Amino acid sequence: MASGGGYKLVTVDSEELRFQVELEKPSHCDLKVYNATDKNIAFKVKTTSPKKYFVRPNTGIIPPWDTCIIRVTLQAQLQHPPDMQCRDKFLLQCTPVPPNSDSEELSATTFNKEAGKQLEEYRLKVVYVARTNQVNSDNNIKPTSEFISNHEVQTARAARDAAVNGATQLQQELDMLKKRNQKKSHGFSIRLAITAGLIGIMVGLLLKLVLSSPPPPMSSPTPPPTA
Repeated sequence: MASGGGYKLVTVDSEELRFQVELEKPSHCDLKVYNATDKNIAFKVKTTSPKKYFVRPNTGIIPPWDTCIIRVTLQAQLQHPPDMQCRDKFLLQCTPVPPNSDSEELSATTFNKEAGKQLEEYRLKVVYVARTNQVNSDNNIKPTSEFISNHEVQTARAARDAAVNGATQLQQELDMLKKRNQKKSHGFSIRLAITAGLIGIMVGLLLKLVLSSPPPPMSSPTPPPTA
């Protein structure tokens, strides 16, 4: 996959770019490149069909032990290739650069092959894959897998709506019970205050009557009987 001597500068997650092709719609594929060194690694992406693909970023610098995601977009196609076969190729070039290098200022000779220069090249092939969720042209019926997926989504949405409605109804009932309890508690406190006031008035009247009534007259001692 890579050419160049010494240890590997980067690791690439795949040896091919796979695109799900749908007519008149673009498709993209992400390529993950990992810098396996403690150096800054500059990269450049080339293709045999530059008008057919859109690559971002097509050049750049990956910091030490970092990862870069390169997105390759296949432009919208008007017709499928014969037998879904593709002969397009991509080339990823990688080479170490000084620590303070700027990706926008890389020289034209950065990726030239020179004696004593460490340059790795990764050749990637392109694979076209037909989308599995296209409508069947014979009976205009979608594949079973997509029908099942839509049914599961509808079931999940119905369950979610039922749960939301149940929670709303429960919250309303709780609010009503809370208001009722507050009213009962308020009425009970008023009745308690009135009862306590009446009891206080009655006790005060009784004390006033007792204190204001004159004391009973003192009786003389009974004389002893005479003989």
